[in-house]
Amino acid sequence: MAGLAGFTDNPFLDRSDLLRAANALVQPLESYRSLERARVKLLPSTVAGFDDVAAQLEGFARPLWAISAMIKDDGVPSIQNTHSWVHGIQVGVDPSRTEYWGDLGAFDQRMVEMESISFALLMAPEAMLRPLSAASKANLTKWLQEINNHAMPRNNWRWFRIIVNLALFKVLGVPKEQAQPIMDEDFGVLDEFYLGEGWSSDGVWGDERKQADYYSGSFAIQFAQLLYIRFAGGDEERVERYRQQAAEFASQYWRYFDANGAAIPFGRSLTYRFAFGAFWAALALAGVQLANPIGSPGAVKGMLLRHLRWWSKQVEIFNPDGTMNIGYTYPNMYLSEDYNSRQSVYWCLKSFVVLGLPDDHIFWTCEEELHPMARSNLGKQIQASNPSPLQVIWPPRHILCNSQEHHYLLSSGQMTTKKFKAREAKYGKFAYSSAFGFSVPTGPELHQLAPDSTLTISLDDGESWKVRWEPFNVRLETVHARIQDALHDVPAISSVWRPFKYLDLAIETTLIPLALQFPGWHVRLHNTLVISNAGASGIAHLLLDSSSGRVGRGVGPESTASLIEADPNTNLITQRTFIPSITYNIRPTPGDIYPQPLIFATGVFGVSSHHVNHSETIDMWQKRPTLQLSLDVTGKLGVQIS
Repeated sequence: MAGLAGFTDNPFLDRSDLLRAANALVQPLESYRSLERARVKLLPSTVAGFDDVAAQLEGFARPLWAISAMIKDDGVPSIQNTHSWVHGIQVGVDPSRTEYWGDLGAFDQRMVEMESISFALLMAPEAMLRPLSAASKANLTKWLQEINNHAMPRNNWRWFRIIVNLALFKVLGVPKEQAQPIMDEDFGVLDEFYLGEGWSSDGVWGDERKQADYYSGSFAIQFAQLLYIRFAGGDEERVERYRQQAAEFASQYWRYFDANGAAIPFGRSLTYRFAFGAFWAALALAGVQLANPIGSPGAVKGMLLRHLRWWSKQVEIFNPDGTMNIGYTYPNMYLSEDYNSRQSVYWCLKSFVVLGLPDDHIFWTCEEELHPMARSNLGKQIQASNPSPLQVIWPPRHILCNSQEHHYLLSSGQMTTKKFKAREAKYGKFAYSSAFGFSVPTGPELHQLAPDSTLTISLDDGESWKVRWEPFNVRLETVHARIQDALHDVPAISSVWRPFKYLDLAIETTLIPLALQFPGWHVRLHNTLVISNAGASGIAHLLLDSSSGRVGRGVGPESTASLIEADPNTNLITQRTFIPSITYNIRPTPGDIYPQPLIFATGVFGVSSHHVNHSETIDMWQKRPTLQLSLDVTGKLGVQIS
């Protein structure tokens, strides 16, 4: 049978369902645990960009997110062989044992895995420490303290060190004054990441990186802040600030999830899958008070459980032996990172920390509430109090579209100089969708680049291609849309891209969401030279002929519509895809000068088959926007939509 019994057949309704799912996820690892139980190496194996001992530590440490949360308050385990995991810690920190996890060095992966071990100590101190001898406790303390003696990145990793030091003085008896200076230094670094509205970037937002992805929330920063709220005590000023930031973040983060539980894939480390939901799990664990539309435990419960249900339908994330594979909805090494080992995927178990709440906690006893947009669809008579389907979320430079027909975001402004695999695809595209996902490259040819929702340029008749990357001059705009004689102000996001350092060439792109006025549609305006523009599900050339006032060819080069048959397994969600595209061929003769910038308008159409039937889709496709464009004396583009 495909899938994993206990997970892919799980209704995810209550605590017992999550216990069954956690057991189902952890149990297949038993066959791959080492002789002394301190390491896990899945087979067949692939390597990561760090040593294999650290990778095997990943396999041991990451299940602790669920295991330690499931231990009863009296120390009685609620999962099979919990005592063997405590024994594994005892062996792993002992330098005299062959399965010792190893000394730390600078920028060491072991620093990451210390977070879950420290969480286990904070979550279940008695159960974790009771079996350990005094010598084992000393070994554990010494090993964890090594994190304070080595250089680490100025990014989300600083939170791992804070959680480790919290466990050192809260649980292992290290004097707080020894840990506090290091914690204060890390807090100072992390405070520099704060962007506002509850968002932090993964590192300082600047010329080297502009990243605000799932590491800002569920994977690392907000998640760790919520753990700090839960366990810190005595640091009320900072804890209160983190409570406020969590509430602000929650008021926007729900928009990244569709009413069916699917999250919008964006950024790196997407093989962590349902770790997207870890923020909701940690939010419940920390007991943060929220405001509408996520203002109750039932609302938070719904966000987490719907997300887990969506993943329970993705049966191909499991190997026949029950272990999880690297990929997204199916096995896929193209999207993986150089730091992904076979064991890395178990960071998804961060979403199970909510099991630390007892059976009688209000999170488990309350009724699950609908997604805010699903509530809106049921209560159209009180529209004034319903959340808008369209929301600008400026810290990550996103516009979220939570319309019934399609759940997606428009993006412009993120980048990194770090050489992450497929970074242009993970951060640089115009649109990301929970229904369609996005594509990552397999090679340099156009069909291998799989350029959905982006621009690509070739200067040599398609022998080589440049993909949009590192936009600058990112800003919000307002576009006027007139529908049935009513004027609407529509938010838009603009940015500039210079494809080649050796050419004085700039392409300014404006992204205009039209979900409220033209369901299924958004518009991309490109000002100046464009050679290949790939769309999402369907696209149309919308440039208005200013002399006739009708949709037409406009002034400039001919356009050609085509389907790019992308390489198999390039899309995160669907293994075989065709990408609708429009190609513009510009062949100036020597001495030609365009008196004005070339302007291209592309309408991008996308609807989800889960929410809209065929006839509705046809109606939406045929009701497309028309554009009236103008240039003022400064070259600024004006837009009117009707």
